[in-house]
Amino acid sequence: MAYLPQVKIPATYMRGGTSKGVFFRLQDLPEQCQVAGEARDKLFMRVIGSPDPYSAQIDGMGGATSSTSKCVILSKSSQPGHDVDYLYGQVSIDKAFVDWSGNCGNLSTGAGAFAIHAGLLDPSRVPHNGTCVVRIWQANIQKTIIAHVPITDGQVQETGDFELDGVTFPAAEIVLEFLDPSDDGEQGGSMFPTGNRVDDLEVPGIGTFKATMISAGIPTIFVNAVDIGYQGTELRDDINADPAQLARFEQIRVAGALRMGLITTPEEALTRQHTPKIAFVSPPKNYTASSGKTVEAGEVDLLVRALSMGKLHHAMMGTCAVAIGAAAAVPGTLVNQAAGGGERQAVRFGHPSGTLRVGAEATQVNGRWAVTKAIMSRSARILMEGWVRVPG
Repeated sequence: MAYLPQVKIPATYMRGGTSKGVFFRLQDLPEQCQVAGEARDKLFMRVIGSPDPYSAQIDGMGGATSSTSKCVILSKSSQPGHDVDYLYGQVSIDKAFVDWSGNCGNLSTGAGAFAIHAGLLDPSRVPHNGTCVVRIWQANIQKTIIAHVPITDGQVQETGDFELDGVTFPAAEIVLEFLDPSDDGEQGGSMFPTGNRVDDLEVPGIGTFKATMISAGIPTIFVNAVDIGYQGTELRDDINADPAQLARFEQIRVAGALRMGLITTPEEALTRQHTPKIAFVSPPKNYTASSGKTVEAGEVDLLVRALSMGKLHHAMMGTCAVAIGAAAAVPGTLVNQAAGGGERQAVRFGHPSGTLRVGAEATQVNGRWAVTKAIMSRSARILMEGWVRVPG
């Protein structure tokens, strides 16, 4: 029996924030994969090494976590006033699907840097030294992201002294602005899909919990840590080593997704694992981060833990950080209450790997809240570039 040789596809392996992914230029993909559909999904699954019943992704580029099972496509923008279109695929580790329902805030940092590296920007837009402002159209959620990328001698500056908890080594700082993040395009412009800043969320067979359900950055369900039996200081093994608790979190997530109108039946959640996110919040407490560093209660405004693709995230998803900043800026939400209440334009929160600061500008018009901008700093770095190979 004859076997087809492997196919070589130009690709770049990048870290963006606390995530890693395989980046492609649209024009470099095989022709049938340049449009959305089964061929593209199958390609990305094979690149990453999914579906893998061993949950190890040994035969692919994935790292067997939600933070490292990702693919990105960039192209010159089809949208006026933008430089590039950025499309993100979250590849399931053990199941055969790619979730296109949301953005990756961490890899948004890589998108800005990669756009310059890959020659997708007009050269006149790139200074010899200074900062290049990359106007990104986030195609998954139809939103604008502005990346401020440092440039040295006409090239993206990747090394620097900016430290990001959850990333071992320092790098150059990239500032991200998420414009109008409080409408994800699915709820008709509603930041709070239920119309409330706090709801009683009934979870069949589990109980009823206070919840803030918000569409900002990424649809997110926030509950109080104490209401579900936690302190808010937990690390990954405290949650991920307990299948019963992970199943309970998924039930809460499904109930929230139904209440937010993101799905119409519980079964739909199986093919929509990337969104919404489920997170739990707590007022500040002392705790030891996964690096061994002590985080003092006085260093942060609140504590947040979030799950991604069914597991507690090792740090914090960038889009969920936007949701945290947005919810903190609106008085009365569970996030705002955990941070001490009042009006806020920025919060620093504790996560399993350390702390992160995010700013958000919230306004209320005709009784409806909206966030006009969220800002955070991340970093990005090329890890490897060349070709990725997949069986023909």
